[in-house]
Amino acid sequence: MKRAQIRAWTVVLFCALAAQARAATYYVIVAGLGGEPDYDQRFTAAAKDLERIFTAEGPGVHVYALMGAQATAAQLRETMGSVARDAKADDSFALILIGHGSYDGVEYKFNLVGPDMTAAEIASLCDHVAAKRQLIVDTTSASGGALPAFEKPGRAVIAATKSGTEKNATVFARYWVEALQDPSTDADKSDSISAMEAFNYATRKTAAFYDSQKRLATEHAVFNDTGAGDPVREAGNGQGQLLASFTLLRLGVNRQAVNDPAKRTLIEQKEDLEQKIDTLKYQKAAMDPADYKSQLTDALLQLAKVQEELDK
Repeated sequence: MKRAQIRAWTVVLFCALAAQARAATYYVIVAGLGGEPDYDQRFTAAAKDLERIFTAEGPGVHVYALMGAQATAAQLRETMGSVARDAKADDSFALILIGHGSYDGVEYKFNLVGPDMTAAEIASLCDHVAAKRQLIVDTTSASGGALPAFEKPGRAVIAATKSGTEKNATVFARYWVEALQDPSTDADKSDSISAMEAFNYATRKTAAFYDSQKRLATEHAVFNDTGAGDPVREAGNGQGQLLASFTLLRLGVNRQAVNDPAKRTLIEQKEDLEQKIDTLKYQKAAMDPADYKSQLTDALLQLAKVQEELDK
């Protein structure tokens, strides 16, 4: 066998093994204590919608949803313990908190049935999950107060409020769920929805809600995915790269292909290339222009070839 052929088969084998190694994604969804029937119903409905949406992704996706009487600190610890035992370093992990939060100027707490949990306690549970790619979406009131405890390299964090002092009930969760059901969220037309795209959609819809109600906005969603520094509202200066590469949902052909063992590896390759292109765009300012153009052209050509195979 010629050396070039050997190299080609080596690359194919490596990609296939890599795809198998990082096939799993773990979602933990928690609908906390509502305090009154309207909120209980709203939080539970959002959690059920997310459970349905993520479960429909098919093989390799593990979904845990805690709501109602199950939304306790003890149950969350047990669930996170299960994820910590099963998740591998190459897997992805996402925790989505829906409900009310509180902040006393020092410490954030997520309201649960029974004892609440602090941001530090929740972060500690996430720290025990081996997955190197993590996402925490805290849609609660005062969630901005949790950011310092949640932030960690390799973990993207989204909060519905910019600080712990924005204490009113939020509507961000409603639009986060809507983002995963509206194909227009896929802004780059990649047949997938990233956490960055969902954040942009939910943020835009939240602002429109307050405008339509002619009310002063009491929530301003922010994120941090570098593990350090102040949270931001828009991608740039290194922020947004992890969120842009964290795929939450596949659409259309991509969803069909990921459930087809013969095409699953191609989908993984496509997502790798899209992530590479996103990374190049974020690094463009610090790169040699010729090197940037060369790498981008190469990635785009590879992406076109993979897409051609998927379309067959």
